[in-house]
Amino acid sequence: MRAFEGYQRGVNLGGWLSQCVAMDDKHFSTFITEADIERIASWGLDHVRLPIDCDIVFSGMDAAPHARMRCVDDCVAWCEKHGLRLILDLHKTYGFMFDTSVAPDPTLFFRDIELQDTFVRLWEALARRYGALPERVAFELLNEVTDPSVAKRWNRIAERAIRAIRAIAPDTWILVGGVNHNSVTRVPLLDPPLDSRIVYNFHCYEPIVFTHQKAPWVRGMTPDFELAYPDTIGAYAEAASRLGFRKAEGAALNDPRLLGTEDFERLFREALSYAERQGAPLYCGEYGVIDRADPKSIVNWFRDIHSVFEKYHIGRAVWTYKQRDFGLIDPHYDGVLNELISLL
Repeated sequence: MRAFEGYQRGVNLGGWLSQCVAMDDKHFSTFITEADIERIASWGLDHVRLPIDCDIVFSGMDAAPHARMRCVDDCVAWCEKHGLRLILDLHKTYGFMFDTSVAPDPTLFFRDIELQDTFVRLWEALARRYGALPERVAFELLNEVTDPSVAKRWNRIAERAIRAIRAIAPDTWILVGGVNHNSVTRVPLLDPPLDSRIVYNFHCYEPIVFTHQKAPWVRGMTPDFELAYPDTIGAYAEAASRLGFRKAEGAALNDPRLLGTEDFERLFREALSYAERQGAPLYCGEYGVIDRADPKSIVNWFRDIHSVFEKYHIGRAVWTYKQRDFGLIDPHYDGVLNELISLL
């Protein structure tokens, strides 16, 4: 399996320039500083994934950079100083974000040519600004396309954006994820890569009933729900069925096997096979466990998923460095942080 060299072990910087935990100057100047980048480098990681929202770093649909683009410039410079690479992830574009409370029509962007024109302009602007740094900065086209019905349209839009970027930045790595929130099972719906610097991207929070337990934004989840890892496949199936996530068949409900590495391998199998046939690296841009779960179970989950990442040379970036309910350096993880870092 071809590896995404230089982007094997990373962490997300969520909450700074996307899904912002605050919207004032103090937040943008203090939420992430050079000291954070230095700390991340000290963990032995090789990159960060930086989510950005279009309306945070651009002034409008003409793609003129906002003054807050300086935050991206600073992060790029800090990463260079401390030996890290950076993935620039467009987490929100005009007309689309994975969060339907922000963009309630998940197909609007994929139907509106003017919004798609703007998307291409945004990437042309980013390519002009950072495309001369192909060994230090990679581009991720769009975070978590949700609706599976737009898979073919998304392939066409992605191709158009890649060709526009290539006219400016011929050597920059470009990451493309599939539908169903970057589901690993939807990677085979992506078109063959246009060139050798395209990466297939997916996210993994499976099983959701464990990684998102007690999450108030998850439909059907309850604030008192708890589940350990590992547990039996039957226990996860029963919990998912009871919470309304998916209906469990009798065989699953009665399965006494502990969920483990072989289940992650099975989940990733088709994506791995497809990526290998296409000659493209496979990368997991988000994975993690909510800070409401038992810390020992969190470590167990990380140990299993990381063993599969390592076996198949899948690069990854954990969600997330701080806050946003998954923050590694937040108090919930104090007792296991060193162990988690050793696994990253």
